[in-house]
Amino acid sequence: MNSMNRTPKRQEPSASDNRLYDKIRAILTAARENIVKTVNSTLVQTYWQIGRHIVEYEQHGQAKSTYGSDMINELSKRLVAEFGKGFTPSNLRYMRQFYLYFPNHHAVRDNLTWTHYRLILKVDDEAARNFYIEECIQENWSTRQLERQINTLYYQRLLASRDKQTVRNEIKNSVPHALEPREIIRDPYVLEFIGIPQGEHFLESDLETALLSKLQHFLLELGKGYSFVARQKRISFGDKHFFIDLVFYNFITKCFVLIDLKTDELTHQDLGQMQMYVNYYTREMMNPGDNPPIGIILCTDKNDDVVRYTLPEGDNQIFAAKYMTYLPTKEELIKLLKS
Repeated sequence: MNSMNRTPKRQEPSASDNRLYDKIRAILTAARENIVKTVNSTLVQTYWQIGRHIVEYEQHGQAKSTYGSDMINELSKRLVAEFGKGFTPSNLRYMRQFYLYFPNHHAVRDNLTWTHYRLILKVDDEAARNFYIEECIQENWSTRQLERQINTLYYQRLLASRDKQTVRNEIKNSVPHALEPREIIRDPYVLEFIGIPQGEHFLESDLETALLSKLQHFLLELGKGYSFVARQKRISFGDKHFFIDLVFYNFITKCFVLIDLKTDELTHQDLGQMQMYVNYYTREMMNPGDNPPIGIILCTDKNDDVVRYTLPEGDNQIFAAKYMTYLPTKEELIKLLKS
């Protein structure tokens, strides 16, 4: 066989070659990590600055409203056209909120990414936000880990528990915490994003249509873990047909959530009807592993005594909650917090 056609045997790298490679590899790896950190830090600082300018613009009286304002929408159109999809109206509102929650520039931590901060912005309590920031940095949480801790109310459970180490161990071992139904119910719900002016008369069908047209906003207002299932879900008993306005599934509590919409004050008949819906889903629609369904009646007003004496004592499946089609004033918020 002609020796010229033979493939030369590949020479194994020497120990010195390996040392050289390892040194250069370490330099490049460190450079890559520094580039990522620098990009993340620059993004966070940039979004903080954008939020500051939006707030200052509003405070100088040059914008009449905050959320959903024409100013935000127009600004988004121009920025998206020049800089890309990262500047949607919702993202600009996050940047605005970012500045409002962290007005002190030095409080913004370069260790966290913008995705971390986006998750932390969903936490209403300032002490809880600061707690999650410190834990994120100390424990080096990924965004997925942070989301899981927020969704399972890690901060609240840690405060409430006498055995805090057990709660911490649960988090480190990624043991999910089963939330009680009451923990995912808000009262009131603020539905200003549907665009119905305060005091204007509207039908339940109008409210339903408005909510579904803004489904993403509604899911955010409902809370964490919700997925849309059905609208006007029909259930039939012989020739009698009933329609559940909205049906969701909550992946945190692992149960169906049934919502009935009312444009006036809650009545005991409304509670009885929701009890029927919940009973039906309990007996006919639950899947293996599901928890019992939850029923929520959204109404403009409610009498707590009507709720208390209509439902069985200790009931943990049916809830009545008020909603507002406008952002409450400071005085209204104080009243709600005291009630």
